[in-house]
Amino acid sequence: MKTLPITMDEGWFIKVPAITLSFWIVKILCTTVGETGADYLAVNAGLGLGLTRAMMAALLVAALIWQLRTPRYTPWIYWLTVVLVSVVGTQVTDLFTDQLGVSLYVSTPVFAIMLAIVFAVWYRVEDTLSIHDIVTRRRELFYWAAILCTFALGTAAGDLATEALHLGFTRGAIAFGMLIGLSYLAWRLGGNAVLTFWIAYILTRPFGAALGDLLTQAKAYGGLGMGATWTSVLFLSVIVALVGVEQYTVSDRDLERTLHRSNAVR
Repeated sequence: MKTLPITMDEGWFIKVPAITLSFWIVKILCTTVGETGADYLAVNAGLGLGLTRAMMAALLVAALIWQLRTPRYTPWIYWLTVVLVSVVGTQVTDLFTDQLGVSLYVSTPVFAIMLAIVFAVWYRVEDTLSIHDIVTRRRELFYWAAILCTFALGTAAGDLATEALHLGFTRGAIAFGMLIGLSYLAWRLGGNAVLTFWIAYILTRPFGAALGDLLTQAKAYGGLGMGATWTSVLFLSVIVALVGVEQYTVSDRDLERTLHRSNAVR
């Protein structure tokens, strides 16, 4: 394996969160909000699909620019960006499936190929796919490109399993939840940490989407009938609470993590 010299950009602080239980909880909640939030804005708020897509895309671009320009990891900016990526990812898949008539059997492998290309180029250029090695601007750009593709792939794969393959919301949530559990078990048994992380990260998207549909859809369609409004409010409240706690405690911890990583890569 080739070894590239790794140096941190001038004044760089690691800008991705530590991988903790809280990280996975917020990630899953964000994916569910992406599913329910898109439906709420387009249907319940009466904005319509076109206006909702345009607004969310503009907000996502603004959030990404803000995230890239932020000098260090700021939880509320990072997770705001993730929520918006989730909403836009849902809308992209819905656009291809519902309005352009692209089969989920087509869009799912296409998004998988796109993600594979991002990973291949990222690894070719940087010789790593670990989020613990996000120590330069270029690596952060690769990271967010991968995140965008994981949400698009996860949304399409989730719809393929629950709708096209008739797995249903409940069985879909259980199936994807079990796959996430198997990824965790593989890591605990000594599996590659980077590979198991990205597999679990991709799987949280269809799991969150299936969970969102299960909670919001009417009972006649196999859901629990909570509706997009209450589900979105509930999950957003939990996200705000968890991110607020992290925002309060993150400065000293992440400064120590960054300095440790800086010493390791020099």
